[in-house]
Amino acid sequence: MRLLVLPLLAAAGSAAAADASGLAASATQMALGLAVVIALLLVTLWVLKRVAAPRGAAAGMKILGAAAVGPREKVVLVEIGETVLVLGVAPGQVTPLHSLATSDLPGPGPAPAAAPSAAFQAQLRQLLERRK
Repeated sequence: MRLLVLPLLAAAGSAAAADASGLAASATQMALGLAVVIALLLVTLWVLKRVAAPRGAAAGMKILGAAAVGPREKVVLVEIGETVLVLGVAPGQVTPLHSLATSDLPGPGPAPAAAPSAAFQAQLRQLLERRK
């Protein structure tokens, strides 16, 4: 009986060793596949970034600001060189509204003299003191 069991145990031991080496090989194959996929993603992102960069006439344009005037309409300030265009933008349509020189743009306005909230706080405090 021992003679029958010993070869079976030896075969099981060699099968376990083969399974361990097969597991290591498949893990290595999976890691290499993952590295290839990540490298492919990085290359694709780099190519998209290069293609999407503005070139030629679009490189000189700069959007200064936009304000929504409707659910799908807005007014946009676009700087092209030394000229600022005021454009009305709607679905399927861009309409020039005005153009002016960059030097004619109004700068930041003067700061407000006193914040209205400070005056309101003072009045509220006075009313609360009168009630007591």
